[in-house]
Amino acid sequence: MVASAFRIPCRLASPAGIAITFDDGPHVEGTPEVLRELERAGARATFFLVGEQVERLPALAAEIAAAGHEIGIHGFRHTLLLRRSPRAIRADFERAAAVIAEATGVEPHVYRPPYGVFSAPSLLHVRRLGWQPLLWSRWGRDWEARATPEAIAARATRNLTGGDVVLLHDADNYSSADSWRRTVSALPSILASAVATGEPFVTASQST
Repeated sequence: MVASAFRIPCRLASPAGIAITFDDGPHVEGTPEVLRELERAGARATFFLVGEQVERLPALAAEIAAAGHEIGIHGFRHTLLLRRSPRAIRADFERAAAVIAEATGVEPHVYRPPYGVFSAPSLLHVRRLGWQPLLWSRWGRDWEARATPEAIAARATRNLTGGDVVLLHDADNYSSADSWRRTVSALPSILASAVATGEPFVTASQST
């Protein structure tokens, strides 16, 4: 497995706990709905924010942090890293970190690449910055146009166990229109399944 060969975590370092994570936000409609569902369940999650979306919605990014959720970095532009030069990657990372820190008041140190694809220069730079690279071990494929809430929940929780990192999306900025609505509909079932394992909700920073 490529992730294993390059020592990129897909699971938590500890077998205890389940990390629910969201990519691609913030989103003016999706993020508040996700935050409400998490609050109802008493669950903490990790949001991998995109810098260009944070620039548009800084108050919403701040709301995520104020609610006690962990902030991660998903880059400034949501574009494939394999197509970018080392210089462009460095500039993207620096801009994302600055914009997200200014909006949220925290300096994130957990990073997930767009589309879950690292390039060699990007992985090297992440580690030079002291950030934690993280992928995932479970996903709902909630960005797909034909995904249903039931299918999202089933995929995200299949064989769910301690140490899993679950990938979801609170935004449709880079996926099928209104995909966040299906994620929100699936979220109560996903959270209930996580609770049923007996494992606590933890943050992605516990991955390394």
